Amino acid sequence: MALEWVVLSYVAAAEATMVLLLTLPAGLNPLRKGAISVIQNLLKPFLTVVPFCLFLLLDIYWKYETRPKCKSVDSCTPSELMRHQKSSFKSQRNGLLIAVALMLYWMLYAMMRLVARAEQLNDRVEKLKNRE
Repeated sequence: MALEWVVLSYVAAAEATMVLLLTLPAGLNPLRKGAISVIQNLLKPFLTVVPFCLFLLLDIYWKYETRPKCKSVDSCTPSELMRHQKSSFKSQRNGLLIAVALMLYWMLYAMMRLVARAEQLNDRVEKLKNRE
């Protein structure tokens, strides 16, 4: 299962990079326009992160529900208790990674919508200026 978490972390890193590229200052216009076209083309394939994250959330939930339970202090050995705590920390970290990946995708989608709308409005302004 470690491969899924590595893939999700790479996807989250790619999304964070794309968000940073969308926020480039206006002076770097050629680079920004190229980044916008690439990101628009990658937005639909990156939508697969949503069902993938839901699958991984179900995996975390299943592991939580099927974990061994220690009824009393004497029923668990220290190694079992340590393994359970380590598993809990990993689940929390992975849940945070899922939340970050979903939030970054939402931010990327919202920013691309705003950028596309701004480009449409700029085109309208140019047409109106040329008409006058």
